[in-house]
Amino acid sequence: MSTIARTSGARSVGSAAHRLPGRSLLRVGPVSVQIRRRSVLVAATLTGLLAVAGVVSLSLGTPYVAAVDVLRALSGVGTPYDLVVLELRLPRLVLAAVAGAAFGVAGTLIQSVSRNPLASPDVIGITQGAGLAATIALTSGAAAVVVGPAALAGGLVAAAGVLALGARHGLAAQRFVLAGVAVAFALRALTEVVMLTADPIDGLRAQIWLVGTLAGKGWTESAWIAATLLVLLPVLVWSGWALNSAALDDDTARGIGLRPVARRIGLAGTGVLAAAMVTAQVGAVDFVALVAPQVARRLVRAERPPLLCSALLGALLLVLADLAARRLFAPTQLPAGVLTAAIGGPYLIFLLLRGRRRSS
Repeated sequence: MSTIARTSGARSVGSAAHRLPGRSLLRVGPVSVQIRRRSVLVAATLTGLLAVAGVVSLSLGTPYVAAVDVLRALSGVGTPYDLVVLELRLPRLVLAAVAGAAFGVAGTLIQSVSRNPLASPDVIGITQGAGLAATIALTSGAAAVVVGPAALAGGLVAAAGVLALGARHGLAAQRFVLAGVAVAFALRALTEVVMLTADPIDGLRAQIWLVGTLAGKGWTESAWIAATLLVLLPVLVWSGWALNSAALDDDTARGIGLRPVARRIGLAGTGVLAAAMVTAQVGAVDFVALVAPQVARRLVRAERPPLLCSALLGALLLVLADLAARRLFAPTQLPAGVLTAAIGGPYLIFLLLRGRRRSS
């Protein structure tokens, strides 16, 4: 959404940036923040749509709650539906929004580092590492409280392996993605072996986790994800600026005084940590981190995925997917991951057809 430039003795640069079409320059002390006006408009629109989707999600269900009563319950005015809105539906809605935002952030950082629109946590092995660890925990009789930490550890270990393999030649984009795909396939195969040798009931529990669901979850999982994003907030602020140079080749980046390898590792590590935490809390909800950054980039008409708009779009996608999962086949509830996969499949076909038209 913005580009930050230091203005010590460089007012000519700031004034030149101010003249760029479609952008405004905001000075805060010694720092100039260049704001893309279309990004602000898209972010405001996505925020409004997210608020509307939230009210609809809180309204629909058994019993149905009118939108007016939802707003009254949220504002603290006592209504007969306080229990339904505040205790039963609101925790799941907040979890969907926070998890979707974290997926959007993770996807943006990983795709920007890899310079590949198909790179996401579920493609480069993070989701598979978390899934393998969670499957082992679920099929070995471990307590339910162990599953989340195990999945987090598995996702981080898988990511460390991918970064180690990809960083051997400066974390080159192509090598990073290929290493992630190789690790993902290997971990998925190990997960299948564990499930096939496990008790059928435990294997079914693991399968549900691997699809990704928000059912039975709420404030606790939201708190873990929100705390992670809060801890990473200073890094995310830096990431919004550092992403501007992510597309530069190494020689150009070094020529202007940057350290491209350290910067890419920092961006990738931040995305990995966010992805591992959210996957550990809600399971393997695929395609949100893949779709949100690229759709946001097209809405903003930017060269790279915008961080804030990707987070908002990820939140909107997961809220809508969870709403559809709850209501399409009511009273049967589908895992949210089934709906996100239904979104991601057509999106991949779109990318394939679009790439074919460009090459023809």
